[in-house]
Amino acid sequence: MILASFFKALSQLPDPRFRSVLWRGIGLTIALLVAIYALLLMLIEWLTADPIVMPGVGEVTWLGDLLGWGSLGLVLVMSIFLMVPVASAITSLFLDEVAQAVEDKHFTGLPEVPRISFWDGLRDTVNFLGVLIAANIFALILYVIFPFAAIFIFYALNGYLLGREYFQLAAMRRIGRVKAKALRKQHSATIWLAGCLMAVPLTFPLINLVIPILGAATFTHLYHAVSRD
Repeated sequence: MILASFFKALSQLPDPRFRSVLWRGIGLTIALLVAIYALLLMLIEWLTADPIVMPGVGEVTWLGDLLGWGSLGLVLVMSIFLMVPVASAITSLFLDEVAQAVEDKHFTGLPEVPRISFWDGLRDTVNFLGVLIAANIFALILYVIFPFAAIFIFYALNGYLLGREYFQLAAMRRIGRVKAKALRKQHSATIWLAGCLMAVPLTFPLINLVIPILGAATFTHLYHAVSRD
């Protein structure tokens, strides 16, 4: 059931709607980083608007240039560490479209579902990202205590979190938040294993950018499979 859902989702990755969600997530992330850089430049320009005079040196004219280049380096470093989590979080805002694309192709004839509002999607995304970050920070302690088991802790923890999030997303579109939660608890072991499968590519750069899309598609298949049972 899990592998069948995964390979069906994998085969649909070339879908134009999948690609659209991916590029929007990456594009908005880059735009956010550019906006942060622009704000830093504005702040530096404001701080260095008046000439700075240092005792024994005189008027310093190069401080603004130094801070400007430093801020560029800071943003580049931030992009290395933040690109994936931020892109994943932004992409998550559009995962309802991924689930709909899966249902349009594989589960025709289903009644239409109301679209999730932007603000509801934003709230769920922020909550999930907060839990994901907090849980992985806490896991750092476990990595230090049990270094030999660090990779298994990473997969087990993130597998649980990803499975919980993506199954909830797929199920609540059809049966609402409360029933989706009950169904998730009923099939918790299956959902956790499927989440672990999603967690494995998280350790591979660039590939991990497609995990939100692949996860949403896989768990849409999985939801329909367990709901039939």
